[in-house]
Amino acid sequence: METRLDRYEGAREKKIEQLKQLIKESNYIVFLGGAGVSTESGIPDFRSGEGIFNQESGLSYRPVDIISHSFFEAHPEEFFDFYRRKLCYPKARPNKAHKALVRLEKQGKLKATITQNIDNLHQMAGSTTTIELHGSVFRNYCTECKEKYDLSFILKSKGVPRCTKCGGIVRPDVVLYEEHLEHENIDNAIKAIKKADLLIIGGTSLTVYPAATFAQFLKSDRVVIINKSSTYLDLQAMLTIHDSIGAVLDESISKYIPRKKTTVTKSSSKNAPAAKTPAKKNTASKASAATKPAKKPAAAKPAAKKSSSKTASVKKTQPKVKKKD
Repeated sequence: METRLDRYEGAREKKIEQLKQLIKESNYIVFLGGAGVSTESGIPDFRSGEGIFNQESGLSYRPVDIISHSFFEAHPEEFFDFYRRKLCYPKARPNKAHKALVRLEKQGKLKATITQNIDNLHQMAGSTTTIELHGSVFRNYCTECKEKYDLSFILKSKGVPRCTKCGGIVRPDVVLYEEHLEHENIDNAIKAIKKADLLIIGGTSLTVYPAATFAQFLKSDRVVIINKSSTYLDLQAMLTIHDSIGAVLDESISKYIPRKKTTVTKSSSKNAPAAKTPAKKNTASKASAATKPAKKPAAAKPAAKKSSSKTASVKKTQPKVKKKD
């Protein structure tokens, strides 16, 4: 669906310029993304015409039913058959959207990337601020002893994957239907949005809760929607763009990445040798000064006899040291 403004010639370019300006004016940006962020990496979404929920599952069950907790418990073999074929994409790589968001993060503007995806693509691109609401297929654990396993273990196993230590079922660390999201992830996402001066929502139809309600925690009306289909927030948002999220973010976010400041390191390295050199000299001078007075009290005779007394004392003391050794 397109908005009325999108129909006019040059409307898209004006919207891109508006987004650039919003990003320029903002210092605490939060991004909330859904399955549409990963479609340009070859991973299908769930609800579109070609989405997973509208595909044949290859089983006598609907896809939406298979990825539920109750189905996992009752039919683990069927669950893992579907899971390996439809939810795991180990060869997928970050696209323009992921890379643009990482640039925005390195520019110091993007403070949190909240994702509903389980593909780890944000982290692959270099994101360090990702909050995974629904977990990740790259993390798996034994339901009995909690031993951790990677994605390759699941893909190489046959039937129901079993723990090599205790024999328990190894399940993906993803949130299935009927399961609760991690409270810590929800809290961190809401805290970030409350601090935000710009919230960019992209690649999501905003129909999955609780993420669909996160915009209400923003203290301003500075919301940008980037999605091919319409959402319930389109008319309330400050800016709505119905287009490819990868193309829009790539055009709107500057390619410039500031270099890390090295002035502190350079100054400290220059001063370090200068600080160490006097310290050694002072120590040496103090040490020599400390040894000289220790020898002088033994020589209370005239100056002419001092040298002989010193030599004699040295000769006498040296053998004693050797005997002790």
